[in-house]
Amino acid sequence: MLSMTRIGLAPVLGYLIIEEDFNVALGVFALAGLTDLLDGFIARNWANQKSALGSALDPLADKILISVLYVSLTYADLIPVPLTYMIISRDIMLIAAVFYVRYRTLPTPRTLAKYFNPCYATARLKPTFISKVNTAVQLILVAASLAAPVFNYADSVYLHILWYFTAFTTAASAYSYYHYGRKTVQVIKDR
Repeated sequence: MLSMTRIGLAPVLGYLIIEEDFNVALGVFALAGLTDLLDGFIARNWANQKSALGSALDPLADKILISVLYVSLTYADLIPVPLTYMIISRDIMLIAAVFYVRYRTLPTPRTLAKYFNPCYATARLKPTFISKVNTAVQLILVAASLAAPVFNYADSVYLHILWYFTAFTTAASAYSYYHYGRKTVQVIKDR
């Protein structure tokens, strides 16, 4: 339910940013962040609330939210186009890799029903350390960019430095997945 709320908030946030209603967008972003924190807290502390569907929806909700935020903030001229292109390209490559790993680890006969069934887990992806750092940096950039017009620092040199740092961590994260490849995937043999 919390992941679905985040997915539902994504287009609302995009609309608010494009309409330049940054005060409300900042509040909705905080709400989306709260649902993510609450979702993780519940999954870690109450085993009966953990589900295969939830573990598939959570990263999907995060990717949808981040993609909508970056595209919207770029449209509003708060994040540069090349940086958004880099971030979304990296995410597309990771999603393609996940689809490939899913296909390779699915036992035969491979069917579409089995392939798209989130309850039928065949592999677990372990994010690299730099990828976790990159996620945090990307979220900090979104929050800082969303707050920039509210607190009048859109032209700040510190925001520009954060753009470059985000580009660096995004490239380093993409490289880490390329370099460590198989070490980031744990195949589940019980199936």
